[in-house]
Amino acid sequence: MLTSANLAAILPFPDIDPIAFSLGPLSIHWYGLAYVAGILLGWFYARRLVDNGKLWLNDAAPMTRAHLDDFILWVAFGIVLGGRIGYILFYDLDPVLANPIRAIQVWNGGMSFHGGLIGTTIAMILFANRNKIPMWSLFDIVAAVAPIGLFFGRIANFINGELWGRTADVPWAMVFCSPHVIAAHEGVCPAGLDPRHPSQLYEAGIEGIVLFSVLFILTRWALALKKPGTVSGVFVIGYAFSRIFVEFFRQPDEQLGYLLGTNWLTMGMVLSLPMVAVGLWAIIRARHVAARQAA
Repeated sequence: MLTSANLAAILPFPDIDPIAFSLGPLSIHWYGLAYVAGILLGWFYARRLVDNGKLWLNDAAPMTRAHLDDFILWVAFGIVLGGRIGYILFYDLDPVLANPIRAIQVWNGGMSFHGGLIGTTIAMILFANRNKIPMWSLFDIVAAVAPIGLFFGRIANFINGELWGRTADVPWAMVFCSPHVIAAHEGVCPAGLDPRHPSQLYEAGIEGIVLFSVLFILTRWALALKKPGTVSGVFVIGYAFSRIFVEFFRQPDEQLGYLLGTNWLTMGMVLSLPMVAVGLWAIIRARHVAARQAA
């Protein structure tokens, strides 16, 4: 229950214009800049990993900077197409079937991480086969840099005032009701006047900063890239547990709500659970392969 003391402690939502700047009739959104920043910084970090032969099996990276330069376009298409198609299939199918033009209206729902992961995986498999690159090593290098993109993506969600959390009375709770959000919802504040968890920032911190730090330690100090598949497995498990944890604070998508008649189970949890099994399989497989090679 909210008291006057609670309300006084609530942080105001910083109403940042979702449009970063305009070039004539062209509007550049923070959301688009977040994707660009995540991909470019990830590409830069991946090149640094490739340059350090000591991190890799046999002290030589199985790919070159030129491979990464070519791959950046592939991964961009995988992220964007997979993310959008995934969102439609997992979260927004009925509205899109009723109004197909909604499929290209990215401001109606946006992107799905799980769809983007599938799209990126397909792009990696195709690129690795075409360029004769060890597939698991490519998986690992993308996994090592993926938290960078997750961090910027969640910050963009926060700027857009979307994917907010459940109602809360914690001192850092925010009321996600800004003029541009109201305008996008036919003059009605979709979150009411209830203060909510800034769950986008929770995700930016856990999925972005914490997960990147764990993978940095694994690649730089534990030399996990020498066992292809290990970094990928840890990333998948780390993201799954991070997402499941934050889902307890995040408001479910309104068109789906909670699943199976519960007041806690969400689609994000359901999609993340299989990732734990996949990640464990990848780690176990990597250890078995490494053991056979050492025998």
